[in-house]
Amino acid sequence: MVAPFASRPSPKIVFGPGTLRELPACVRDAGGTAVFLVSDRGLARTGHLDRAQRLLAAAGLPVTVFADAKENPTESDIAACRDAARTATFDCFVALGGGSSLDTARACNFVLTNGGVMHDYHGYGKATRPLLPLIAIPTTAGTGSETQSYALVSRDGSHEKMACGDPKARAHTAILDPELTATLPRSVAILSGLDALSHALESAVSTKRNELSSLYSESAFRHLATAIERVVAGAATDDDRGHMLLGAAFAGLAIENSMLGAAHASANPLTARHGVVHGHAVSRMLPSVMRFNSTVPAAATTYARFETVLREASTTTLPLIDWVTAMVAQSSLPPLDSGPMDFALLADDATRQWTGKFNPRALQAPDFVSLYERAFSPHVTP
Repeated sequence: MVAPFASRPSPKIVFGPGTLRELPACVRDAGGTAVFLVSDRGLARTGHLDRAQRLLAAAGLPVTVFADAKENPTESDIAACRDAARTATFDCFVALGGGSSLDTARACNFVLTNGGVMHDYHGYGKATRPLLPLIAIPTTAGTGSETQSYALVSRDGSHEKMACGDPKARAHTAILDPELTATLPRSVAILSGLDALSHALESAVSTKRNELSSLYSESAFRHLATAIERVVAGAATDDDRGHMLLGAAFAGLAIENSMLGAAHASANPLTARHGVVHGHAVSRMLPSVMRFNSTVPAAATTYARFETVLREASTTTLPLIDWVTAMVAQSSLPPLDSGPMDFALLADDATRQWTGKFNPRALQAPDFVSLYERAFSPHVTP
């Protein structure tokens, strides 16, 4: 019997090389007449931010720019964006950048339109008043934030990640322009690609998966498997960048309609306590979690299906988990020193992560300790 489910809608998706030029039309389609554009200083140096401003200005759409989005935005970062937004007159948000820029814009939308502070929105569906429309334009192929209704914001002090979601926070339109990812440094392209890969693989076996999310997970994995080997090798083509961007967006839709698992639950404490970049942390944990999950028949069946997809999409002959392990090992990620890490403390943190509750195989603190030990064992690659 097919299990019942209720889907969450997708934003309008505008995909293709050069589709940034559709930005003014997308703003008007969302009912916007003036824009608050959220981005970051690094992206400003690529010229993409300036081009977006010119497109909006040429269409007669006034634009105010906030280019101070920070990586892993905190409550204080969102408050700073809100304060800037309060001085502007606008009726539409545009977020241009990586997941942090998209999170900053979405989070600012919560507190600007509904008041309070970010912690008030920890969870789902806590905004009581309408939010302004959002146009999401990712410049990395990783988080899938452009197709989700959540903002990830870290608590000041503890750096605990809060997932703040609401159906009204979904982007009106996601513009997926592969040309915008061509300027990514190789290291960022790799980390964001590994993050997207983890989203596809974790959402596929999540206990909240359903018929729709499974379609998105598998399609995301097919696109990512087609291209990620060349991304890791630093030889990505224009077509590869398109596959990666679609893969990340579809993986975002898979998460939106299901959930993640223990790789993210164990990765978040590494970021919070040791400053490990999210894509690095989750990819380090993913192979160990997949081996742990493979004892569950339903997960093993899904992994076997994805292995067939992998054969169709790439030239590898490796089993799926070995291929994921090889992708991480070949990514030239900086070594992580486990010496200062207290695995018991990390495991305790991991048990409180929301995503771990949806892992196909239930975990207690000792299970997380074992996952960390395996992931950081000198005898295991990576």
